[in-house]
Amino acid sequence: MTEEQVLSQKNFEIVGGREEDTDVLSEKSISFWGEVMRAFIRNKLAIVGIVILAIIAIMAIFVPILSPYDYAEQTGVYNSPPTADFWFGTDNLGRDVFVRSWVGARISLLIGISAAIINLVVGVVYGSVSGLIGGRVDNIMMRICDILNSVPELLIIILLLVVLQQGLVPMIIALSLTGWIRMARIVRAEVMSLKAQEYVLASRTLGASAAHLIRRHLIPNAMGSIIVTMTLQIPAAIFNESFLSYIGLGVTPPLASWGTMASEGNEAILTAPWRLLFPALLISITIFGFNAVGDGLRDALDPKLRK
Repeated sequence: MTEEQVLSQKNFEIVGGREEDTDVLSEKSISFWGEVMRAFIRNKLAIVGIVILAIIAIMAIFVPILSPYDYAEQTGVYNSPPTADFWFGTDNLGRDVFVRSWVGARISLLIGISAAIINLVVGVVYGSVSGLIGGRVDNIMMRICDILNSVPELLIIILLLVVLQQGLVPMIIALSLTGWIRMARIVRAEVMSLKAQEYVLASRTLGASAAHLIRRHLIPNAMGSIIVTMTLQIPAAIFNESFLSYIGLGVTPPLASWGTMASEGNEAILTAPWRLLFPALLISITIFGFNAVGDGLRDALDPKLRK
């Protein structure tokens, strides 16, 4: 073979494109979720939210374990402002507000996340069945949602708590009674759109069951909307729990939650304002953290907003 017959890259020119486009074409392909993760990481506010939630979770786990005081222990120091011994001060019974705040974080996060998980399961199943079957069944199922949604959510929760009494489990049940409706509507809309896709029609033609279609094709492709909705439902549940505890329908003393602490602190707002300040601040920061993460996920899942 002569030298003239040897072909090199210099013998070829790009037709119908720019030379710099070859760098893009030669990059390793990235999956959909890989693109979502890259877009999410570029969102500085979402990363701040992740850091906030991580710090709150770590403090909630370790502070009650490592503190020399129990959340219900009376230290003998009453209504003390923040000091080196009591970072958040003490309340009228001499209890350490710092420890009680992080025990309250455990309670509020447990209730918020548990209610969101129940809403996820019920909403996904309900919305998937409604959207996949369609027709008269879909109309009946959606009318049930409309009826439940027509009654103010907090009114239903308050009435249920009056019947079930106070406590962690009744609170979670009450917050989950109508909280799944938003998830169900979102999943139904996604399923209605996805079930017309060719791969779903092909699978149905081959005899796939409804459960198989939901599990293998519909839910995985609707997962983005499901994750975002669940992330944004957690702060809503935390706020509702705090409000209900504030008005006396939350967890029972001496167990602490941010709402009960805020209610107790409000009675001494002029003489011991730190008792209201710290739980209210933690509620606000936590809700901000979850909302920042949820907004970041929503933006990352929208191709128009990726950069």
